[in-house]
This record gives sequence, structure tokens and C-alpha cells, in this order.
Amino acid sequence: MGRVTALLGAGTQGRRLAYMWSSQGRAVHLIDAQEKQLSDSLKYIDGLRDASQRTDARWGDIKTFTPDSLRAALQDTWLIVECVPEKLELKRQVLAQLDELAPKDAIIASNSSSHSITEIIEGLSLSNARRVLSAHTYWPPETSAIELMGHANTDPGIIPLLMEQCREHGFSPFHVKRDSMGYIYNRIWAAIKREALLTAAEGVATPSEIDAIFKDVLKTPKGPFEQMDVVGLDVVLNIEEHYAEKRPDIPEEPRKYLHRFVRDGQLGVKSGQGFYSYSKP
Repeated sequence: MGRVTALLGAGTQGRRLAYMWSSQGRAVHLIDAQEKQLSDSLKYIDGLRDASQRTDARWGDIKTFTPDSLRAALQDTWLIVECVPEKLELKRQVLAQLDELAPKDAIIASNSSSHSITEIIEGLSLSNARRVLSAHTYWPPETSAIELMGHANTDPGIIPLLMEQCREHGFSPFHVKRDSMGYIYNRIWAAIKREALLTAAEGVATPSEIDAIFKDVLKTPKGPFEQMDVVGLDVVLNIEEHYAEKRPDIPEEPRKYLHRFVRDGQLGVKSGQGFYSYSKP
């Protein structure tokens, strides 16, 4: 079916996106520097396909590539999504390289969760910045939301095309109509996390009490502190610091509160201790 979808990065997001974008017969090229990451991804995708309840699925071929054959991997692509680690300079380098090597009419998207496409491409000399945008996902296929956000000069015709293609491939697309740090959901979730941290920092209630009332009222499986432990408190702190750089009105108490945990190596689930204790890292 038509042209190829390419995904740069075969980590948690890349392999899940490969599963989604191959669900309607379209070929997918999965690119990563680590051969083991690529082979593990293929096994993981096979597991998702075996467990899939989708009756409309027509699974396309998935081919793997390493960066030394990047030009070949990008051949005949209509969409390229970068899923490299959340480091701004790395993403800027990758976007510049993709712009240089990709077919001139291919759409280039960033899956960044904390950097807008405006921030990523600022100062870059791209051959065609109009085909570049953000396409941020959460945890497909379980969480199917995808947020599409362009920059001031993104070709307006790209958004409806991607909205349609995303729906066909099992996503629930949302158009972020203005540049927004945190897109839609993460922006709202950041405010919830920040206020929960401030409530604890002020001694109004403990993390476990805040989680308990949160779950009781909203009927969610996890409270904000439980969720932050899963994400990693060092990651949560980095995100908060990034917000604070852009928005001077954000209070510093939540960051100070988080810093105490990070300083002591209490990073959440991955370290065995965060706001809660865990049996093993």
C-alpha cells in the first residue's frame, strides 16, 4: 500500500508506532543504531499483532535499518517520525539530517513530549520547513491519542492529511491549534502534578493522602504521586525545570520538593524508592 512510513528510533515509542503504522498494509522502515534493539522490536511487534483484537488489520512488512544506511531507509517515504531520546540538541541534529536525506515531499515529524517543533527547528537551515511538525503519542496502542502541532510555517494541508491517516491506522488524533508547551494533555497534567507537589510541599497532606483522595474522586487507577514514581522523579524534575525556563510565573516550591528526592537517589520505581517503596528497581 503506497509509500513507506519510516521511524527513527526503535525504543518504546518507535516499536509501538511501527505496529500502528503497519496496520493497514503499509510498509514500515524501523531505524536504530543498535541491532539488538531492532531484533527485540520485531519480536515485540509480533507479540502485539498476535494479541491484537483489530478485525480490520492488514499487517504490512517491517524492515530494519541502521543509521549507516539511512538514505536507503528513507527512500520512498511519505512520513518520517523521529523517536530519539528527549535531548534537544540530538533532536535538532536528527531533524536537520532527515531534512537533507528525505524525499522532498515527505512529511517529517517529531515525537518529542516536551519540546515543540518550533523550539526544535529554531535557527536550523532546513530545505523545506513547511513539511515539518510535531506528532506526539503517549502509549499506543493502549492509549491511541496523537497530538499534531505545526509551527508558524507548517503547510496547512499536512494537518488534515495526517488526521485522516492517523484515524485509518487506529490513532485518535487531536490538532493542537497553537504552539503549546506540553501540547494539550501534558500541559494539563503538568499543572496537576505541580499543584499536587505544592500541596505536599506545604504540608497540607502527604503524597499517599493526596493520591487517595484523587483516586476516590476521579476513579483513576493511580494518583499523581504514584504516576510520577512510574515516570521517574528525575524525569519529572527535568520537565518541571523546562517549564520554569519558559514560564517565570511557575512556583519553585514543587521543584525544591522534588529535588530533595532526586538528590537522595529516590527516583521512583526504577530505583526502588520514590514517594513509595518498591520491592526491586
